[in-house]
Amino acid sequence: MTAPQPQATPEFDQFAGDYDAALNRGISLSGEGKDYFIERRIDWTARCLSRLGASRSNIVVMDYGAGTGSAFPKLRDTFKTQRLLGVDVSTAELAIAKTDYPWSEVYTPEQTASAGIDNTVDLAYSNGTFHHIPPDHRAGALALVHRALKPGGLFALWENNPWNPGTRWVMSRIPFDRDAITLSAIETKRRARAAGFTVLRTDFLFIFPKMLSPLRALEPCVSRLPLGAQYQVLCRKS
Repeated sequence: MTAPQPQATPEFDQFAGDYDAALNRGISLSGEGKDYFIERRIDWTARCLSRLGASRSNIVVMDYGAGTGSAFPKLRDTFKTQRLLGVDVSTAELAIAKTDYPWSEVYTPEQTASAGIDNTVDLAYSNGTFHHIPPDHRAGALALVHRALKPGGLFALWENNPWNPGTRWVMSRIPFDRDAITLSAIETKRRARAAGFTVLRTDFLFIFPKMLSPLRALEPCVSRLPLGAQYQVLCRKS
């Protein structure tokens, strides 16, 4: 997803109209489209919240790196959101998100400071955002999420797994991912702790392509092994 950083150039504006098509072309080798991955990521996050005893209904959710808002409907339906906030650096993509999902609230990072959202968010969700943020700006991005969350709020940070060769191949096929600087799960956890988060768990998903879909039932059993194409680091604001 697009990286919401005040210091970054909104290069994703040029991809706004073609973002989904470019992404689907890149991930087509898996045999699935983007909606499959959106649904599985959010379902996995919801499952983790249930195991923690955290509320999954009538909560405030923020999608950090929301892009065109493709995850908004699934987030709203899964968590019965009281409010759904989208944050992104690309004003062109946010305009699409607001048009397609007028019930959402969308902000650039600069706007969040005056939007009154600090300490209001129950769950922050981010997918594939931080590998687009320059390394020396990532602390600032994590600080924004930390400020937005309520004390005890949760952050589901999904990223591409650079230890998976299939992930690197897919990223090389996507124009806006080719030059991205990936983060290992180890680095993500280190940065999250430095930002004041408590890391609760790390899970790796998306091992098997569609042609091997019967084997996907095994993925929950091996989700702690660094095999999947993506991983989730689930954190709590202390």
